Amino acid sequence: MRVVIAEDAVLLRAGVTRLLADEGIETAAAVDNGDDLLGAIKEHRPDLAIVDVRMPPTFTDEGLRAALAARKEIPGLPVLVLSQYVEESYAVELLSGGAGGVGYLLKERVADVDEFLDAVRRVANGGTAIDPDVIAQLMARGRRNPLDALTARESEVLGLMAQGLSNTAIANSLVVSHGAVEKHIGNIFSKLGLEASAEEHRRVRAVLTYLGR
Repeated sequence: MRVVIAEDAVLLRAGVTRLLADEGIETAAAVDNGDDLLGAIKEHRPDLAIVDVRMPPTFTDEGLRAALAARKEIPGLPVLVLSQYVEESYAVELLSGGAGGVGYLLKERVADVDEFLDAVRRVANGGTAIDPDVIAQLMARGRRNPLDALTARESEVLGLMAQGLSNTAIANSLVVSHGAVEKHIGNIFSKLGLEASAEEHRRVRAVLTYLGR
């Protein structure tokens, strides 16, 4: 079996590569961004793509969007998504394609080596491997306020956005780095299902969601 791995965290990327190698699974390419993932998939035509959802430059949905694009170009390409959170809108898009060879695991599952390797083999063979927590959250979608998915810090950042504060002002108010604020805002957009759009500004839409709660 040959796989392509897309994960921006160096240690996790190296760890997964080593874990697979110990099982006789070849890593054809290991990249850290969505563009390189798509290029590696086109070049190597792997048996499986293992993809982190959030990668540079915005750390929102680059990995999953690249995986979805790859499945359109190479129908049936097995994709195993690893994510720290359940990205509901994109999880639904990936899982509702009607084809097998898809998996969605929270990263904590990688710590269970046997469970992770079982998911790798199952998805590569055209099956599915869905994290129980992902299933629970998808079943609950539509029955709760989308703001419930935000962490306490993300809710705080969104509240300051609603007050009209800039990213710099938010960083100063919370005594965190500008980069941390950008990451929180990216998480907010992703959890609220706000895709980039030329017609509507995601920041405004997020604030409107907050004010309409």
